[in-house]
Amino acid sequence: MGNPLSAPTAAIELVEGPGVHIEGDAVSQLHRVAGLPGCVRAVGMPDLHPGPGIPIGMVAASVSHVHPSLVGSDAGCGVTVAVARRLVPVGKRLRRIDRATAEPAGFEIDPLAALRAAWHGGPRGLAELPECPEEFRAWVRSVPWGETHGPSAELPDELREPRFGEALGTIGGGNHFVELARVDRVLEDEALAGLHRGAFVVLAHSGSRGLGYALIQRWCERSLHEPDEVARYLGELAGCCRFAQANRALLVWRMLEAVGSGRADRVGGTLDLVHNDVSRGSDPAAAWVHRKGAAPARAGELTVTLGSRGAPSWILRGRGDEAHLCSVAHGAGRQIPRAEAKGRLAHRYRRAELGRSKGGGHVLCDRSELLWEEHPDVYKPIEPVVAALEGAGIATRVAALVPEVTVKR
Repeated sequence: MGNPLSAPTAAIELVEGPGVHIEGDAVSQLHRVAGLPGCVRAVGMPDLHPGPGIPIGMVAASVSHVHPSLVGSDAGCGVTVAVARRLVPVGKRLRRIDRATAEPAGFEIDPLAALRAAWHGGPRGLAELPECPEEFRAWVRSVPWGETHGPSAELPDELREPRFGEALGTIGGGNHFVELARVDRVLEDEALAGLHRGAFVVLAHSGSRGLGYALIQRWCERSLHEPDEVARYLGELAGCCRFAQANRALLVWRMLEAVGSGRADRVGGTLDLVHNDVSRGSDPAAAWVHRKGAAPARAGELTVTLGSRGAPSWILRGRGDEAHLCSVAHGAGRQIPRAEAKGRLAHRYRRAELGRSKGGGHVLCDRSELLWEEHPDVYKPIEPVVAALEGAGIATRVAALVPEVTVKR
């Protein structure tokens, strides 16, 4: 964990509320984060839960050091939301989605060329490759991808592997997914173009795949202070974040095509958020803000807190709350460890029931163990999490997105 001090030197805050349970182990890990060199504030979101060494669902500010360990092994992980303006009939959707999301993914592009394009240019870089369809290119060009990162560094030799390019357009394991959701409760119409009650959106939650893991192997267990090494790491982090955005763009596009919205004029507003990264804060002290499972919630900007496949995700509007480092929980937060999920749930559910969510939506998943590990019951209820964010003055609700088809592959 990069030379933790003997006692925390930072202000520590937990976002809590009725119905929110935060484990003691996660709080202990947050105290370790607060003891890192330069750390001045550590915030645990209501989805805070233990992770490998550091908690997930936290944001921390450092005035002097950058800590790659606080970003973790999936740099650039985040969520993309796009409004689908046109859908094929209900009877065709599931079959088309199943076919469109099966491996192999993406377009016929040389994997090293795709890797370089995504690393340096994100979705736009990837879309400019001649192999990409014109409709994908037109959609990507129309989207404000919200990049807040500086230029990407040169792609290091250790990361220049075809397998990383081949991973573009794939979901990955764990809590990652791509989903078709229905807009249910709406408190702010047209916050995104086409967002209204009864509309449909596509969500993709994924990251940099094996590329992010390779990056943390280069930098973990170090606290970076010298300007040259900080700049070098941030340049490589920027490349990973752009790669992750390109990955989500491909995932969203494949789903949009499957449901009949695979044309730029059939896609409404699009929102992309990164919740594993480092960026400059707006504080006068110019602190480095590290997010690990926390989405940005700047004043007036839209953000997302993800539910599970049995609970809605929420689009929120940030209030720019500096006390909580302008961040929200990125999801509901795990309450049952992955390794314990099947043992604790198998007596309550039959295997055949796992292909449908509690809300009646469909689940497409090729791995039975993932159906147990990512069952809705392993996550905290989403309502207390979102209520805690509102109660703390961090964000306000915009719209609830109810899962219709969730794909985990």
